[in-house]
Amino acid sequence: MLSAALLSASVPSAGAVAGLGDPVFPSLGNTGYRALAYDLAFDYRADTRTVAGTAVITARPDRTLARLELDALGLTVRAVRVDGRPAAFATHDEKLTVTPTSPFRPDVATELTVEYTADPRARLPHTGWVPTPDGFAVAGQPDGAHTVFPCNDHPGDKARFTIAVTAPDALLGVAGGELTQTERHGDGRTTRRYVSREPMATELVQVSVGDYTVRERTGPHGLPVRDVVPTARAAELEPALALTADQLTWAEAHLGPFPFEAYGILPADTDDPDAFAFTGLETQTLTLYKPGFLRRPEPEIGSHMMHELVHSWFGDSVSPARWSDLWLNEGHADFYGLLYRYERGWPDTAGHTTLADRMRAVYGLGDQWRHDSGAVASPTAANLFDSQRYTGGALVLFALREKVGADAFDRIERTFLSRYRYGNATTEDYVRTASEVAGEDLGGFLDDWLYGLRTPPMPGHPDWTVGPVGAAPDGAAASGAAGAVTRPDGSAGTGGAGVPRGSGTL
Repeated sequence: MLSAALLSASVPSAGAVAGLGDPVFPSLGNTGYRALAYDLAFDYRADTRTVAGTAVITARPDRTLARLELDALGLTVRAVRVDGRPAAFATHDEKLTVTPTSPFRPDVATELTVEYTADPRARLPHTGWVPTPDGFAVAGQPDGAHTVFPCNDHPGDKARFTIAVTAPDALLGVAGGELTQTERHGDGRTTRRYVSREPMATELVQVSVGDYTVRERTGPHGLPVRDVVPTARAAELEPALALTADQLTWAEAHLGPFPFEAYGILPADTDDPDAFAFTGLETQTLTLYKPGFLRRPEPEIGSHMMHELVHSWFGDSVSPARWSDLWLNEGHADFYGLLYRYERGWPDTAGHTTLADRMRAVYGLGDQWRHDSGAVASPTAANLFDSQRYTGGALVLFALREKVGADAFDRIERTFLSRYRYGNATTEDYVRTASEVAGEDLGGFLDDWLYGLRTPPMPGHPDWTVGPVGAAPDGAAASGAAGAVTRPDGSAGTGGAGVPRGSGTL
């Protein structure tokens, strides 16, 4: 038998941390295998407010591996098994290294079982936990899922998920997907098991425990709509939650059938401004919200609710292959959220009443944003959630629609969603699809919009102008002149993109 000291060894950092080399988060993810499935169990202990977790990860190595790495941070790992046998493990940086008694074999699926304990209130450099007064919720985007469960924490490695949540009977444990089993224990605790029908990226997992009431209703063509609402807030949040069915109908008219088994909203029971730095998050089939936001009237929340709903198509069903492809998620969510707003005659806070008016205003900021935050499709970890990925991405889509026409644009969107449904796509995949559907090479046109240092002319609007770039901060180049950049695929292009996180400005 392996010694306890070996099983729980801590390996000092050797400098650079291994990872997939993502252009935004290089150390996230791991090479050598694909995750096929996660069977997760979370047991919430109300007396200590901690979670006892078990993660069973089915992985398929693509070569012989003496050891395998998972992403993990802030987890107290108690034991690791490989295909039922104890395995040595070690933690270093944000990795959990698993070394079995014999090497992992290529193309042979294997099960890794990790037993651990986590504290949702722990202070970590970054976290996917959202502690609440009576439990927790999960917000894994972009690099926090591995603080909740050990995983291959990169959206390019989607997998099947089954999640069991155990909680005291006075509380309710929930997760994304479909409730398939409820087991009541004799000690005043209940376990509920949820299954996600389609593959999911780790950052989209939702698990929550709290004093919740489940509100069930029916969406278009019988789609189940399940809202998980803090019991004390159920009445005040009902007007907002009742909007979802009609929003689904509108979204399906533009994007095709809803891609998952159910949809719903989870307002986590906290209005703590420090609890999470966003209004809503598109966790798959169960969107996370701050409840305070949903107390506002429909014209103030409807556009943002559409933004999060559209992520079911762009972001959840079709997930980014790299974090630099985030504009595909956020640009589309903003584009349709704004379209929904102005179709309903809801002026924004700046007084714009049409999508074209809003896009003209954003266009005027184009060079400044590119100066401040880089090109739309060239984010860094520091500016990943700047407005350039959101409304700047919507501006790219608006320009494409102006160039090819509304009908061709709609065909591009549906073809892209169909082609990459339940998988991953890159920016290059979108450009290729657009060119094929439009019947013309759009590579140069979209490259200028996605990677250029200067804002290109807007098709059909020769009168639109771009404002000058203001004074650059110390040490930064003040010029917006065109220059060479490198695309995420390593090829050369013309450079550029930014500003602060923008989904709340819809």
